[in-house]
Amino acid sequence: MSVDVNSQSFKEEMIAEIKRIQNELNELKNLKVNISKKSTARKPAKKTTKRKTAAKKKTVKRKPAKKTTKRKTAAKKKTVKRKPAKKTTKRKRQ
Repeated sequence: MSVDVNSQSFKEEMIAEIKRIQNELNELKNLKVNISKKSTARKPAKKTTKRKTAAKKKTVKRKPAKKTTKRKTAAKKKTVKRKPAKKTTKRKRQ
C-alpha cells in the first residue's frame, strides 16, 4: 500500500505542477494579446523624407575660338626674263 500512496501523491503533484504551468502560460498569452492589440487612438502620420531630384547636367560653354592672324601670302617669285641669244655670224667657207 505504501507504493500506491507514494505513486498517488506523485500523480497529484504532477497534475498540480501542470495546472500551475498552464496558468502561467495563459497569463503570458493574455499579456501578449494586450500588447499586440491595436490602439483605437489615431497614430501620428509618419514623416516622409523628400526625394532628391536628379542633379541637372551642367552645360559646358565652349571656349571662344582663338583669334588668328591673317597669314601673309607667299611672295610671288619674279620671273626673270632670259636674255635673247646672241646672234652668231656664219663663217665663210674658205
